[in-house]
Amino acid sequence: MSGNLRKLILPVVVLGVLLVVVAVIYFVEPEHSLPSFFPGHTSAASAEANHHHTKHGIAALVVALACFAFAWFQTGPKAGSVSSQA
Repeated sequence: MSGNLRKLILPVVVLGVLLVVVAVIYFVEPEHSLPSFFPGHTSAASAEANHHHTKHGIAALVVALACFAFAWFQTGPKAGSVSSQA
């Protein structure tokens, strides 16, 4: 099973980087400037068009950190491999 999880390291790191980019977009851009496929996008005529979705950015950042932690733990030594020193 561990071998299957090691194959996920690169895709999880790529996903983590993409989520960091999404978090930065949420922190920097107001609602009306978000891409239309992002949750929270509204038209410029909306009453809260200049509102920033900080919670969406924090959520994306937390999931990105979880992805990086998963990848980090999968790069460790395999279970059961003990190096002996003479």
